Amino acid sequence: MLAPAAWAQVYRCGNEYTNNIRDVREAQQRGCKLVEGGNVTVIEGPKPRPGATAGPVRAPAAAAPRSEDSAQRTRDAEARRILEAELKKAEARQAELLKEYNNGEPEKMGIESRNHQRYLDRVAEMKAAIARNDSDIAGIKREIARLPAAQ
Repeated sequence: MLAPAAWAQVYRCGNEYTNNIRDVREAQQRGCKLVEGGNVTVIEGPKPRPGATAGPVRAPAAAAPRSEDSAQRTRDAEARRILEAELKKAEARQAELLKEYNNGEPEKMGIESRNHQRYLDRVAEMKAAIARNDSDIAGIKREIARLPAAQ
């Protein structure tokens, strides 16, 4: 039993590789050469859409200016208020986590005095929680910076 791919002949026709040539005469007519001495892996790119032209690339239309009416300002102010409240909450949580973490040496709890691995696991979880919370704070600050200035 022979695998068809193992015996397929691959031809190079310019920048195209193909194994869909039926005989040597067809390959010669198309100006193709037989590829020898190794495996060829061909990954096809996306096909152009029908009706698409290769004309000049147009710049996207300018974005519509942001509506500056009172309703929009109210929404922006409300978003800022919510984000600032979230930021305060996240910063308070960060301070609490850092205090509990105690520079990597938190107080041992219960069974942790006899099971050191459990203590190490809790310390690692605390460190990860601090990193996540720090990331949350940075994200909230980015969102606040994207909002228009408060008026």
